[in-house]
Amino acid sequence: MKLKSIIVMVLVIVMSGFITNAWAADKCPKIGVVSVRKIFQDCKRNTKYRQEMTAERDKLEAELESLSKDIDASKSKLKMLKPGSADYLSGMKDVFDKQGSLQAKQEYFKRQMDLREQTVIEQLFKDVLKATGEVAKNKGLDLVFEKSEPDLPASNSNELTLTISTYKVLYTAGCEDITDAVMAKVDANST
Repeated sequence: MKLKSIIVMVLVIVMSGFITNAWAADKCPKIGVVSVRKIFQDCKRNTKYRQEMTAERDKLEAELESLSKDIDASKSKLKMLKPGSADYLSGMKDVFDKQGSLQAKQEYFKRQMDLREQTVIEQLFKDVLKATGEVAKNKGLDLVFEKSEPDLPASNSNELTLTISTYKVLYTAGCEDITDAVMAKVDANST
């Protein structure tokens, strides 16, 4: 009986070792990292977008500058008119109308640019997620973490606190960096 107990115990120990090793092999994921910030800064699509936005912003600023000069010209004409006259009141109404139009266009252009930027960033991020999944699958990776380096020094304590609270991957030795492969896939899919 004692011999049977010892044999069973040895078998349990041996089997648990095999099971533990098999479990550990199955549970040890292959991990990759990707820098979303680097992709956003360096990908061809973002470079093209920034160039387009700069050209559009220049065009809009020229339009606003033209309106501003028109307002200044109307104000100059107004100074030559007799206050209280019908022409003066008409000129004053013209100046206020143009100022209101300028303010409305400034607000519209700002919101238009903000919405366009948000849309482009959202789509780029979706494409980065999709490309990351494809690259990770091709490389046999089980997990991929974002690994952008924090912007330090921070400009103030709130920014530092935000950086610390959002910076999650502190060490990545041994993890495969797939940033360039993901960027290449994003760029290839955006043409």
